[in-house]
Amino acid sequence: MNKAVSVSALSRRDTQVSILIIGFMFFIFGFVSWVNAILIPYFKIGCELSNFQAYFVTFAFYISYFVMSVPASFLLKKVGFKRGMMLGFWLMSLGAFIFLPASMTRTYPIFLVGLFTLGAGLAILQTAANPYITVLGPQKSAAQRISIMGIFNKGAGVLAPLVFAAVILKATDSDLFKNLASMTGEARNAALDELVGRVTIPYTIVGIVLFLLGLLVRFSPLPEIDTDSESDEQALANSTKTSIFQFPHLILGAIAIFLHVGTQVIAIDTIIGYAGSMNIQLLEAKVFPSYTLLATIAGYIVGIIFIPKFISQVNAFRICTILGTLFTMGIIFGHGDVQFLGHQVDISICFVVLLGFSNSLIWAGIWPLALDGLGKFTKLGASILIMGLCGNAIMPLFYGYLADLYDLRSAYWVLFPCYLYLVFYSVYGHKIRK
Repeated sequence: MNKAVSVSALSRRDTQVSILIIGFMFFIFGFVSWVNAILIPYFKIGCELSNFQAYFVTFAFYISYFVMSVPASFLLKKVGFKRGMMLGFWLMSLGAFIFLPASMTRTYPIFLVGLFTLGAGLAILQTAANPYITVLGPQKSAAQRISIMGIFNKGAGVLAPLVFAAVILKATDSDLFKNLASMTGEARNAALDELVGRVTIPYTIVGIVLFLLGLLVRFSPLPEIDTDSESDEQALANSTKTSIFQFPHLILGAIAIFLHVGTQVIAIDTIIGYAGSMNIQLLEAKVFPSYTLLATIAGYIVGIIFIPKFISQVNAFRICTILGTLFTMGIIFGHGDVQFLGHQVDISICFVVLLGFSNSLIWAGIWPLALDGLGKFTKLGASILIMGLCGNAIMPLFYGYLADLYDLRSAYWVLFPCYLYLVFYSVYGHKIRK
């Protein structure tokens, strides 16, 4: 294993190359993660599921972060960043290949095992990449670097549902979806088998690409950097610390991550279903997650331009949490038909899209505040934050349960307490050190 070097020892070129490589990884993260937005309605039809059951797509994918994040931190300590990233890509590759027997038998639980395995590999990669990019430069501009990573991630997210839909959906599927209700017996099963079987080829290609990417990162010029170094002042302050739980701002930050990613995945992964409640068919509604992600990218661009030159990253964080609260109220209480990018919709769905903008700088705001002052506890601290990504698994289930119990619009109430907590953390919670 290569010896870890201090960030200050890296040349400007080494730093730029490292940011580019990590950015490419964030693109892969985004492509694999945000394709779930189209998998949810796809499996809901193909495997004949309720709203609650369909959101187990996100549960299976993201609960693996809770299971794998702490083991991932120990793995990275043992083998280093590059070997750890290689193993993460290979585990993701295995998950993609598990889709093959699942698609051949149209067995939803096997799909969920594949999604869990994909998520487990991604948890290893995220545990490595997020602290890496956070410390790869001055702390005050960490949100700016994370915003650049966000553009890679959400840019892939814009493409993923569209590319996946183009591969697995046909122009005639609108008629198929209408006729399924009247089909029975073998004809219905044959139609559903053919529909679900379409994922076989794309996930075979994904599995091969992920395996090769593991090799590529392992032999890339990405340096092993020391994320655990401490200043003399930090070392003195942490000399009495024996547990990660002695950093309350980190634990509160992990809760903030849990709620933030939950709000983000709800804004992206539920919008197709919400558009469907306005009589917009799947083949047309498939573009709506891309609208939300484009709003997120717009927020990242604002962050790159204005942080830290015109606004501090903590103030940008606060503004975004307040906007999220206001946009949630817009979803719940907004009424009236409007024309939106060629679609006749209720105005409330525009606020779902705008949640993408409000969510953009929250992740970038939490990470540097939560990892501040951790020193030698940084890798373990990062794994605790990554555990918070299981909010992606839990929160959509609450949404799906409320959607079945009440309706799709009322289910968005689940977002309101989440944003209130994020306002608390941005204003006060991150300052609690004892």
